[in-house]
Amino acid sequence: MTLVQLEYIVALDTYGSFVLAAENSFVTQPTLSMQVQKLEENLGVQLFDRSRQPVVPTEIGKLVVAQARTVLAEAARIKELISEAQGELSGELKIGVIPTVAPYLLPKVLTDFGDKYPKLKLQIWEYTTEQIIQELKKGQLDCGILSTPIEDESLHEIPLYYETFVAYLSKSSSLLSQKTVASDDLDPNQLWLLNEGHCMRNQILNICAKKSKGDNNKAFDYNTGSIETLKRMVDLNKGMTILPELSLSELSNKHLDRVRYFSAPEPVREISLVTHRNFLKRSAIAALKKEILAHIPKKLLQQQDKQVMSISN
Repeated sequence: MTLVQLEYIVALDTYGSFVLAAENSFVTQPTLSMQVQKLEENLGVQLFDRSRQPVVPTEIGKLVVAQARTVLAEAARIKELISEAQGELSGELKIGVIPTVAPYLLPKVLTDFGDKYPKLKLQIWEYTTEQIIQELKKGQLDCGILSTPIEDESLHEIPLYYETFVAYLSKSSSLLSQKTVASDDLDPNQLWLLNEGHCMRNQILNICAKKSKGDNNKAFDYNTGSIETLKRMVDLNKGMTILPELSLSELSNKHLDRVRYFSAPEPVREISLVTHRNFLKRSAIAALKKEILAHIPKKLLQQQDKQVMSISN
């Protein structure tokens, strides 16, 4: 049994295809297939069901692949120890970020982080929560920045800040006469929402308690993954939307007049740095955490008189 063989079975589990696993391992398909078969013969078990497409691990194969990921992580940790001893951060850090966080957090962080750690290359993808979770489990991402709690035993959550939700109202909204709004004031039929797959959509529906108040008076439904688009829909149409507090920095003063905070307890989402349980690049992730916290308003760092919203339906 070799580390290379373990890398090949992990790749095969990740991509579900001998062709793709070989391409991403930079070897020929026959080479990868032969090494996987040799490992199976050495262990005396069949690790993968080749009759299915995509290729999937057998029951014992799932256990072996999981252990292989742990072994490879520990082996990679040796290089990290050397890098840490030399006092520098280098290599790559692959980060997944949900779209409702990325545009309001990352521009404030990336420039300073890059100046401090020029030898560390950041690779960033905007993914939904479910995509980030899957990529973390497959080892395709080193960490994710997303709304928690996720309650997955294979993942490790490091809370960063607590971001209040606010209501953004149209110019004709009757709620403009109020200093604050309550969840009972929100009519789901009048809300412009992110499309399915975004955890923030579920959180907003939880704020509304999913109660309908009469007919839907919107002329159409608009499916989008962009908070900025939701703002525009409110500006040009009736209704309202819900925004995360960090997005308010993008609003002009005249648009800020149409923002209303919620009465206590304020609905809030917990934003965390999430890694796999056996995560690598600990120093780089710790540095990223420090940089994020340095750019977050202090009032968002503590959960006070706020109600963390669930991301589930």
